[in-house]
Amino acid sequence: MDQRLVQFSGVKWSRLRMVLVVLALAIGTTGAYRVGVGRADCTGPSVEITFMGYAQVTQRGTGIHLRQYARSYVIEDESGTRVVFVSVDAGMMGHAVKRDVLAVLQKKYGELYTHANVVISGTHTHSTPGGFLMYLLYDLTSLGFVPETFNALVHGIAQSVIRAHNNLVEARLYVAETEVLEANINRSPSAYENNPEEERAQYRHNVDKTLVQLQFVHARTGAPFGAINWFAVHPTSMNNTNRLVSSDNVGLAAILLEQERNPDALVGKGDFVGAFASSNLGDVSPNINGPKCEKTGLPCDVLTSSCPSGAGACFASGPGRDMFESTEIIADRLYRAAVGLLSTRTTKAREVTGPVAFVHQYVDMTTAETVHFDRATQTPVRVRGCLPAMGYSFAAGTTDGPGAFDFQQGTITDNVLWNAVRDFIAEPTQDDKDCQAPKPILLATGRARFPYDWQPKVVPTQLLVVGDFAMAAVPGEFTTMAGRRLRSAVARASVAAGGRDLQVVVAGLSNIYSSYITTPEEYEIQRYEGASTLYGPHTLTLYLEQYKRLAGALVRNETVPAGPTPPYEDDKQISLTTGVIFDSHPLGKEFGDVKVQPEAAYERGATVSAVFIAGNPRNNLMHDKSFFTVEQQQPDGNWSVVATDANWETRFRWERTSTILGFSDIEFSWTIGPNTLDGLYRIRHFGYYRYILGGVYPYVGATNAFSVK
Repeated sequence: MDQRLVQFSGVKWSRLRMVLVVLALAIGTTGAYRVGVGRADCTGPSVEITFMGYAQVTQRGTGIHLRQYARSYVIEDESGTRVVFVSVDAGMMGHAVKRDVLAVLQKKYGELYTHANVVISGTHTHSTPGGFLMYLLYDLTSLGFVPETFNALVHGIAQSVIRAHNNLVEARLYVAETEVLEANINRSPSAYENNPEEERAQYRHNVDKTLVQLQFVHARTGAPFGAINWFAVHPTSMNNTNRLVSSDNVGLAAILLEQERNPDALVGKGDFVGAFASSNLGDVSPNINGPKCEKTGLPCDVLTSSCPSGAGACFASGPGRDMFESTEIIADRLYRAAVGLLSTRTTKAREVTGPVAFVHQYVDMTTAETVHFDRATQTPVRVRGCLPAMGYSFAAGTTDGPGAFDFQQGTITDNVLWNAVRDFIAEPTQDDKDCQAPKPILLATGRARFPYDWQPKVVPTQLLVVGDFAMAAVPGEFTTMAGRRLRSAVARASVAAGGRDLQVVVAGLSNIYSSYITTPEEYEIQRYEGASTLYGPHTLTLYLEQYKRLAGALVRNETVPAGPTPPYEDDKQISLTTGVIFDSHPLGKEFGDVKVQPEAAYERGATVSAVFIAGNPRNNLMHDKSFFTVEQQQPDGNWSVVATDANWETRFRWERTSTILGFSDIEFSWTIGPNTLDGLYRIRHFGYYRYILGGVYPYVGATNAFSVK
């Protein structure tokens, strides 16, 4: 062979491929993809652990309503470049969780999966166990780090990616979108109204009403086998009185979509994997009846979300009569929109073609600077990030979950008493105060280092691009207008660099959590979201500049420096949550014995309940299994499972009946659906108990049979 050809086929081929990728990013190419989808159970400890989201120590789990799942999508182009998007039923994502997930994957696959090409996004449900972020402020209400929660997430997420990796098939990709009305409202309209009038005039609504769906279709059969849906809404239909693990409205929407495509499979099973991922949901609530005063039912004050003395707290609710019905209604509206896009793919969807690309960089937000055009002075000014700090309105909470004491949203003045408490913890400097203004600092979290960092200073920024479809993975909760500005900035930056006009979605709460990101104008109003914008009034300004740089670097195929890595602080974690010491049962009874049997017969619509003598559910999280099954007797006498603890129709509650003796009970309930077949049924309970001298052992219990007619 000619030596020149050998040289070309070896050294120079990589350069040619690089050139081809750059050209393809600029003009687009038609090419096949290989796509794998995977789902895995990542449910954390369902009892005795505080939920992450509402920051209420008393909101500790007592059971399960909906299990948590991680849903993964591996996308590879013809050149072998691949990206991974994971949507997880969790409050958000932590850097250490992603780091350990990648450690599992790299042990199996080498450097195929890295921080750069993997995005892990939390749905932001407020009804799942906390204690996994390794920053003190976020783990404080969970009494510190909770290894059970952390390990459950790592195991489940890694397993979902492994399953997607093992299921790669030739596929075609489509993007479709539709408008979903009556599923979300803006919970801080006074802050939104402070955005420029000419900017607001470009949009019909003060929240995004568009659901964007990325569809994965078998190249040969044309059958969909997966979909990611992005829609901006807080999963807070389940309020802060809920004590059952739940993936909330978006989690139920995912279950409904998967059941539609996998009609014969149990929840959490089946080939079709459908996710409802978080987007720019920062100021977006599902409680569409709006905020009302708890005791009078009258509207709350618009600016402060407060009520007159004696009128109670300001809560938003709806559209249902209670939180369960509200969750179901919002989920159904999202599900129907998504399934409608799948069924009308040929008319509403456009095909995505072109190469896969990705870029990732860590940024120290406390030292970041950029030039910003000041609207007031009509001049460019240099702006910078601040050390993290939380404002007074942070303590007021939101209309989805009000805070404590007498704090109000919209507070722009401080208080001598609370400042004294603040300074005892960590005192801000005058520079901190000036940098964060007009936010009055309630917690100088950037100055607090005991026993470890309270909030992150270094955050990951990342873009995944598939053809002309881009996922902007952001490390926090962007508000509606902040997300709109980000989408526009990334698309413009791509075109300016000579690339394609990208369709951009905001993939929220990805890779690390750094609270909220508002526009500078919204920041001025200091609602909850502005008070929780960590790095000062120009946090968004800095992000916009950063993501524009990333988009330009992708098009120009530039190497981006990795940036400073978030600190390793695993060895500093404190956990005040005790483990399960032992389980026991009353004399003459055994684990799994039924204390309360179901009735002999039920009609459809009725609720069946049974109570078992149980061990602590924390003894085994039962991933990809179930604490309970509803089983129907078949003509041959065998029993088949028709529902598990992952179904919407089922719930279980665990109760410690004697702490000293180690006794506990579990009550399981099943609401019989309208399509349930006639026949004999039973409920079986699967659990584990911990022996006082060590060791965990399984047990099984079953109820008497009962009929449904």
